[in-house]
Amino acid sequence: MKVYKDIDFNKGLTAEQLAMLEDVANSLAIPDEECPELTDEQITRLAEVARTRRQQTQTKQTVAIRLSPQALTKAKSLGKGYTTILSRILETALADNEIIKQYL
Repeated sequence: MKVYKDIDFNKGLTAEQLAMLEDVANSLAIPDEECPELTDEQITRLAEVARTRRQQTQTKQTVAIRLSPQALTKAKSLGKGYTTILSRILETALADNEIIKQYL
């Protein structure tokens, strides 16, 4: 059963919302046809995928690049973690051959 509620994050939770969250936290997940219980093989495969992804993201290399003052200012305006965001932008751009051709 899906329940949708609008929550105003600028206000505190109502008593009803808190009670609903407590009910969800205390309820058991019951597998059904839309979300069946995972087999041991599926769980093992998911663990392998998670481990591989963690290793890929943790093996970053430090490099020095030259950026224009405008690019650096814009990047820093993204706040803490801006180098990670720059890395994701570069990965996305480098995966698109049309973008690469545009700047060659």
